[in-house]
Amino acid sequence: MTTHTLSVLVEDRPGVLARVSSLFSRRGFNISSLAVGPTELKGLSRMTIMVTVDDFPLEQVTKQLNKLINVIKIVEQDPTNSVSRELMMIKVRADASVRSEVIEVVNLFRAKVIDVSTESLTVEATGTTEKLEALLKMLDPYGIREIAQSGAVTLGRGPRSISSNR
Repeated sequence: MTTHTLSVLVEDRPGVLARVSSLFSRRGFNISSLAVGPTELKGLSRMTIMVTVDDFPLEQVTKQLNKLINVIKIVEQDPTNSVSRELMMIKVRADASVRSEVIEVVNLFRAKVIDVSTESLTVEATGTTEKLEALLKMLDPYGIREIAQSGAVTLGRGPRSISSNR
């Protein structure tokens, strides 16, 4: 089993996300990360889907995805030729006695403090899954109150674009 990252260019219409994700669920595949957002082209959205499967069944799903009328293009992103990032917000216990220590950890990971209260700090961090997991490991001793994490977004390296042949 391997993890595959698909960039799927779709029409920005209601129900497209449900149709695309249902193809994966019908095959019994678990989507480990899903992010959807607008592209540089009006009326189109990019879905970044990370799924762990055998190679052959994934080929079957991509063929079926291509049959959906709202799917414009599918590209499997090669990890060596693409850049992926996730966004995580972490609320950490940080009263006055440990606040400076927590801020040191946050700065070490090039994250940002985005909210401060007397009892906690809210931190914003972006990076690879491994970087975010390392940050959580460092913040865990202080007490993590809450986490919100986005799915990964991925772009291919270099000048080419999924939405054009440039």
